[in-house]
Amino acid sequence: MNSKAWLITGATRGLGLALSHWAADMGYQIYGCGSSADAVAEARRQLGSPHAIEQVDVGDAAAVEQWVRGIFAGPGPCPERIINNAAIITPNSPLWEVSVGDFSRLIQINVCGTFHVIRAAVPCMQKRGGGVIVNLSSGWGRSVSPEVAPYCASKWAIEGLTQALAEELPDGLAAYALNPGVIDTRMLRSCFGAGADSSIKPEAWAQKAGPRIEKLTTRQGPISVSV
Repeated sequence: MNSKAWLITGATRGLGLALSHWAADMGYQIYGCGSSADAVAEARRQLGSPHAIEQVDVGDAAAVEQWVRGIFAGPGPCPERIINNAAIITPNSPLWEVSVGDFSRLIQINVCGTFHVIRAAVPCMQKRGGGVIVNLSSGWGRSVSPEVAPYCASKWAIEGLTQALAEELPDGLAAYALNPGVIDTRMLRSCFGAGADSSIKPEAWAQKAGPRIEKLTTRQGPISVSV
């Protein structure tokens, strides 16, 4: 049984899956989640035991609370890193052409989902004795581009949320907003199509990002960081 663990949302594809593989190879037990039953099953197959990948909609506060608290109350090691990676993007479009449903769902996943995990995890982490929260931001959380306004809004929100959270957390807990950089993922391809080909692949990114996340300390440093 592994003696240390990471919790990663959006762990069934892209950056989350690549980071899960890296952390598992480094000896961490992975508690991950995804929204698709098929993707969850495939991530379980790839990662194997003792890692635990569950189907959880991070936009559902009750489901997240049950999942997170169950992990901390379970027999396995408690997560020392909480990595809020789950996010979606709307199709490229001027803001006024984005549907209400698409905008609302993006905010529910990207912003509310992060809040739901933090709200459930922080009391558990306090009881455990500390840990680090890493909220995945974006270059579009520190700058903007046309036709991705909802995503920009969500990642700017993550930056602000993390900055405030870091000031609220008690000793032994720290929070960071991590800009992962530009990686060839399904999300990037939805924005740039084949132009994403020249970007770093998730597996190579995880080799850089994993050690960066591992080195973040509970002694709060600069909050906005990059890979």
